[in-house]
Amino acid sequence: MSLKPSISSDNTKLPLSDPPKDQPDDDKLFKGSAMTKRGAYAAISYMSCAVLLVMFNKAALSSYNFPCANVITLLQMASSSFFLYMLRRWRVISFTASESLLISDTSTKLVSFKTLKHTSPLAATYLLYMLATMEAVRRVNVPMYTTLRRTTVVFTMLAEFVLVRQRYTRSVVFSVGLIIFGAFVAGARDLSFDGYGYAVVFVANITTAIYLATIARIGKTSGLTSFGLMWCNGILCGPVLLVWTFISGDLKTTIDFPYLFSPGFLVILLFSCILAFFLNYCIFLNTTLNSALTQTICGNMKDLFTIGFGWIIFGGLPFDFWNVVGQFLGFTGSGLYAYFKLIGK
Repeated sequence: MSLKPSISSDNTKLPLSDPPKDQPDDDKLFKGSAMTKRGAYAAISYMSCAVLLVMFNKAALSSYNFPCANVITLLQMASSSFFLYMLRRWRVISFTASESLLISDTSTKLVSFKTLKHTSPLAATYLLYMLATMEAVRRVNVPMYTTLRRTTVVFTMLAEFVLVRQRYTRSVVFSVGLIIFGAFVAGARDLSFDGYGYAVVFVANITTAIYLATIARIGKTSGLTSFGLMWCNGILCGPVLLVWTFISGDLKTTIDFPYLFSPGFLVILLFSCILAFFLNYCIFLNTTLNSALTQTICGNMKDLFTIGFGWIIFGGLPFDFWNVVGQFLGFTGSGLYAYFKLIGK
């Protein structure tokens, strides 16, 4: 069975940014909506992949007690780069918006050095975001980490304003304020002050906001599709992460891991890598089709769904009235934000 797409197909190149303004109205969810159907599908796909990836990562890190999260990240990045290379070689995808799918099988040019240089800020912000997030998880307890991380929406709004001069309506500001208020209500009982830990979390918030805003900015100026952005990110970040895991000793620890060749563990790693590929694509697609702020709100809703599934599937979580109230306020704020985006307010 041939993997080559039909030459006449217009859907083989997935969208990088918002469709043209003269598109038919039926591509909008509602009249006057600021979010298209493709944007809504991208947001839902991101949340679905994110929740599933958390479960598989939890199985690897907790059920099998695998100690090297950086190695899993490296494997996910290497797998994504391999998938992208093969899909492009089979002419299923393209890396640039103007690139024809009718490329030669002997073509070795993927992206130019100039393009790699243009996307290097994206790779740099990704590495900073990843390192700061891991340090934040290590230093701060989970309830307080979740609480402080939800303030990322504020940093995202500031980053979008500085980088792309994005302005927001009162409706959006109100819904974001409700999310922040709900986060602090949920974590109010866990306020054990740690100056360094709190500072690292806020650094993680800032780097996350810059990373998402950088995706939106570079995605619209690089001429790359979402797949092209993923490719550049992978080949720039992968070698750096490989060197880091070698220096830190994580590679040696992985080689000595007793369940390394266990079929169950390998299956979990395989699904983790596949989901990471789709998740990374959904992040790029959601951020370019919608906005960095929408991506952040989706992240908040994803956390709420993850907590809900945790209560239903795993159980054992202590019940706290104010935590439930805070989670409800956060979910309400995220829902209001989605509604305001749909109706274009």
